[in-house]
Amino acid sequence: MTEISIDNLLRSKRRTIGFEITNDAKLVVRAPIYVSLGEINNLLIKKANWILEKMNLVSRRNIQYSPKQFINGESFYYLGKPYRFKVMDSDKISLTDYLEFPKALLPYAEKHIVQWYKALAYKKIKERVDYYSQLIGLKYTSIKISDATKRLGSCSSKGSLNFSWRLIMTPLEIIDYVVVHELIHLEEKNHSSKFWSKVRILLPNYMKHKNWLKENGNLLNI
Repeated sequence: MTEISIDNLLRSKRRTIGFEITNDAKLVVRAPIYVSLGEINNLLIKKANWILEKMNLVSRRNIQYSPKQFINGESFYYLGKPYRFKVMDSDKISLTDYLEFPKALLPYAEKHIVQWYKALAYKKIKERVDYYSQLIGLKYTSIKISDATKRLGSCSSKGSLNFSWRLIMTPLEIIDYVVVHELIHLEEKNHSSKFWSKVRILLPNYMKHKNWLKENGNLLNI
């Protein structure tokens, strides 16, 4: 019997058993409603080496991560590109070859950086949502920018699209993946094969982007 424990077991109408290692190195198992715990455990044993390897990888990455320091030389990401933090005698935050930050705002640096990120996120994400919504003919009701740390995007039953401001740190193709993912949810409410087929039509390499988020999602913090 494997020593790996399941942290979250989610059952649905899916046809196969799937394993997911979260950003905090927890094991999530997604399984069909009719599959027994014995069958799940048998597959868990077969996949034990892979699961442990992924858990260790995530754990090592989490140890390496440390909160941002608001000092000259610290890196902050915008659209996947790092910008060095540089304290300036200016009146607003701006991007040049650096992330130029007003000296007067340093006592509340994190608050102002988050506000700055939120403004950039809304502008860029709305641009991408409008592009893809027109391309595929799907209408949304509103776009909101949230403080979510793990769920970068969501879609409400009323057609409201919600995106974490942290998404603006990722490369544009990752933003597009999350945008397309949530737009498709406007008509496909679950992750069925039909849902993923529609995602694939727009983004043939979506699995690459999906895996990028799994491997790097825990780094989207300040």
